Amino acid sequence: MRDAHRAYKNYFDSHAGHRKGRKVGHPRFKSRKDTRQSFRLTRNGFSLRPNGRLYVAKVGEVKVRWSRTLPSEPSSVTIIREPDGHYYASFVVEVQPTPLPAVAREIGVDLGITRLATCVDTTGARRDIANPRHLAGKQRKLAQLEREKARRVKGSANRAKTRRRVAVQHGKVARARRDYHHKQALTLIRDNQVVYVEDLNVAGMVLNRRLAKAIHDAGWSQFVRLIEEKAQKYGRIVHEVSRWLPSSKTCSACGHIMGEMPLRVRTWVCPGCGTVHDRDHNASVNILAAGQAERRNACGAQLRPLRGEALGDETGTTPGAA
Repeated sequence: MRDAHRAYKNYFDSHAGHRKGRKVGHPRFKSRKDTRQSFRLTRNGFSLRPNGRLYVAKVGEVKVRWSRTLPSEPSSVTIIREPDGHYYASFVVEVQPTPLPAVAREIGVDLGITRLATCVDTTGARRDIANPRHLAGKQRKLAQLEREKARRVKGSANRAKTRRRVAVQHGKVARARRDYHHKQALTLIRDNQVVYVEDLNVAGMVLNRRLAKAIHDAGWSQFVRLIEEKAQKYGRIVHEVSRWLPSSKTCSACGHIMGEMPLRVRTWVCPGCGTVHDRDHNASVNILAAGQAERRNACGAQLRPLRGEALGDETGTTPGAA
């Protein structure tokens, strides 16, 4: 009932213009054919037994393979059935932040497809994070299974078996990508006090049919989200730079801005100072510089003159002027 109330509230607020972001669709009932099945229980619907089992209302005690010890008493649990047939219990718990010792280094991160991220820190050191392309590595196996599924009769048991095999492969891809993002995000947070990233419009970028699969495979949104979550936990700062910053086509040496720069151009020469730039490295340098400037302004620097009485012929000196 609580979830239904929130869903309808989001729907009406969205269409009334009271909710930011894209329009929210009308709530619908769950279907048993949905790929991801889940339900949520609050404190009166579950309990943890001393023998390590999970008691679920209307189900009974369930054997659980714990991935980690719960840091505090859970307030709710969500039982999830993934398309590959595996069941998961996701608990909501309160976690206390554990700040890391402060460091002086800050880093700018430019996300990409050839490389997942190109990073430049305040010491000038460059670090490239490779893009493993997890989905591309499984593409041949997935294509084979999809052809096999297409040959099966719709509604048959054999088609259901093949569909589950497809889901298993997609599950492996998702888990491998998530594990890689966790490790790389934790490395960035441990080594740097501030991480500057670009506020990319991923939802708009995937409308490009030629790049959509590669962007989804890279998982930019998940990577940035994990960086923000780990920064909150470990006492670091993540600052997003405006997406309208021409980071790729601005010379980081002299500030000259190029007119047009297609994605196929990976290296370019600045006509102003003659510096040869690697596209991604130059973008990360500009993101770092822009992010530091924005943070300095946000911490108390004067962005405009103080208010005061206008002098001479300035606006406002004539009595009764609007």
